[in-house]
Amino acid sequence: MARSSRLVASTATALFFLFLSAACSCRAAGDSPSAVVLPVRKDSATGQYLTGFRQRTPQVPVTAVLDLGGGTLWVDCDAGYVSSSYARVPCASKLCRLAKTGACATSCVGKPSPGCLNDTCGGFPENTVTRVSTGGNLITDVLSVPTTFRPAPGPLATAPAFLFTCGATFLTEGLAAGATGMASLSRARFALPTQLAAAFRFSRKFALCLTSTSAAGVVVFGDAPYAFQPGVDLSKSLLYTPLLVNNVSTAGVSGEKDKSSEYFIGVTAIKVNGRAVPLNASLLTIDRQGGGGTKLSTVAPYTVLETSIHKAVTDAFAAETAMIPRVRAVAPFKLCYDGSKVGSTRVGPAVPTVELVLQSEAASWVVFGANSMVAAKGGALCLGVVDGGAAPRTSVVVGGHMMEDNLLEFDLQRSRLGFSSSLLFRQTTCNNFRLG
Repeated sequence: MARSSRLVASTATALFFLFLSAACSCRAAGDSPSAVVLPVRKDSATGQYLTGFRQRTPQVPVTAVLDLGGGTLWVDCDAGYVSSSYARVPCASKLCRLAKTGACATSCVGKPSPGCLNDTCGGFPENTVTRVSTGGNLITDVLSVPTTFRPAPGPLATAPAFLFTCGATFLTEGLAAGATGMASLSRARFALPTQLAAAFRFSRKFALCLTSTSAAGVVVFGDAPYAFQPGVDLSKSLLYTPLLVNNVSTAGVSGEKDKSSEYFIGVTAIKVNGRAVPLNASLLTIDRQGGGGTKLSTVAPYTVLETSIHKAVTDAFAAETAMIPRVRAVAPFKLCYDGSKVGSTRVGPAVPTVELVLQSEAASWVVFGANSMVAAKGGALCLGVVDGGAAPRTSVVVGGHMMEDNLLEFDLQRSRLGFSSSLLFRQTTCNNFRLG
């Protein structure tokens, strides 16, 4: 993917970096916060979502790509990782056994550093954008995250021994400019949600709210009200559907009996403008080999559909929009319209809804124009779904664009997903979230 050397100049972007430069206020175990947050901004060049935190001693700001998959936080340790507080994870330690990697570093002959340590548990950091992985040491170090989001960032809560994996510089290729790693939000034991819950003693859940621009979205971990300006509280109004477990790992490197740490939901049908789309429903279930089903991904910019599902959805959408003038397709999309001929509503372009029918229709995820349509070059407005091929590992991958300005609560303790539908209906956005 192309890299962008420019950062969008905006108040929200300034707020993002203010988080990274905030003074640290460490919390004792007896004074743990009820919630911590990470700011999120969208990189316009790649469509990736970036977050920031502080790490090491002395602390430095780190920017990482946010990932609903992955196994751990990983950062580039080749490019001058300096800290007086890092520690290796010994090969015979309980932490190494829990990591279940089966790897141990024993032959590093260079000067000791986070990336060069012997008798150290090994991991396999993966760039889930490029699907490239490598080996790297598992180490622990100080990690600090904010406890408030608005009206001002900070103070910071500190986890003194946060486990992560050392990646190599080449592993950052394909990531947005400035990113030196990836921050995993998966259900894995050493991803951020479980580690932060253990460090600060709050519930094992998080809420994700992505923005469609460089404005500041948020990930909030723990127990916090879902309050938005002006005066909108979504804490008790979410719809819920079970989070499914794929019994076969979808990671680039995994053991034979490993389960997937990614988030799957039970989509049973797809509707366009309220009408069921004819498709092979068996593709929507997870088979014994771990194929099929529907998962959520923040590293996929747009929703990816197996070829027959893609054709059925685009055909149905085209039939419902026959009155809108079409234009030449703009890659990677197949169905595009003259944007000047499409009306506008509070929830985006005036087009038919796309509905992901879950276990019951009462819990259907209804997608409106702001999340189904993508503005493309030449004034085109395209249906934001991509053909994933005839035999993809997962039949439906709900990408970042479809999740923007929707609040999604991932409750790992109850294994359920809460969702709000579009916040635009309530005349607010993810940029208006406040905590503190």
